Amino acid sequence: MPRPDTAEARHIVCARCGTPADGPPLTWTCSMENGIRHYFCDNCARSNLRAIEGRLDSAWW
Repeated sequence: MPRPDTAEARHIVCARCGTPADGPPLTWTCSMENGIRHYFCDNCARSNLRAIEGRLDSAWW
């Protein structure tokens, strides 16, 4: 049985733009919102850095 983090890494897409991750997204941003993990690609994370640092839910940006 594969480790949960390994299986999850195969199917990760950016929660904002839908860009798929090629393997584990080492440079992506991960946000925990309402108990659900959201991943954001480099471009989306850079574009919304202030909102992320302000800990606003992704629905606000």
